[in-house]
Amino acid sequence: MLDYLVRHWWVLILRGAIAIVFGLLAVIWPAVTLVVLAVLFGLYALVDGAMAGVAAFRAGAGDRTPLIIEAAIGVLFGIVALVWPGFTVLALALVIGAWAVVTGVFEIAAAVRLRRELDHEWLYIVSGVLSVAFGIVIWFIPGVGLAAVALLIGVYAILFGAVLIALGLRIRTEGRNRGIIA
Repeated sequence: MLDYLVRHWWVLILRGAIAIVFGLLAVIWPAVTLVVLAVLFGLYALVDGAMAGVAAFRAGAGDRTPLIIEAAIGVLFGIVALVWPGFTVLALALVIGAWAVVTGVFEIAAAVRLRRELDHEWLYIVSGVLSVAFGIVIWFIPGVGLAAVALLIGVYAILFGAVLIALGLRIRTEGRNRGIIA
C-alpha cells in the first residue's frame, strides 16, 4: 500500500486542498453550506423514497402498505427539502434544539439521582444546564445554532485538509528517501 501512496502522494495533497477550500467556504458562507446540505438531504430522501416505491411494487403478494407509506413519505420529504431548503434547515435547527433541551433535562435528572453515589455531580448538572440553554438559544435564534454547525463543519474540513496535505508531503519525502520516486 505504501508503494501506491508514494506514487500518488499528490492525490492526498489535492484532497487536502479541496477540503481546505470547502472548509473556508463553509466558514465564510455558512448559510450556503447549510442550504447545500439541505438540498443533498432532499435528493437523498427523494431517491430513497423512489427506491422504496420500486421495492413496494416488486414485493409481490402480501401487505405492501408499509413500503408504500415509506416511499410516499420519502418522496414528500425529498420534494419539500428541494423546494424549500431554508425550511429544511430551520426544521433541522428546531430538532437539534429540542434534542438539546430533552437531553439536558435528563442529564440534570440523572445528576440529581447520582448525588448519593457520586462526588462532583454538579458537573453533570452543568452539562445539562448548558444543553438546555443551547437548545433554547437555537429555538429563539435558530440562525446562531445553524451558523455554529456550519462553522464546525468548516473547521473540521480545514483541519482534515491540513492533515491530508501534511501526510501527502510526508509520504513524498518517504518515497524519495526509499528511492521509489525522484
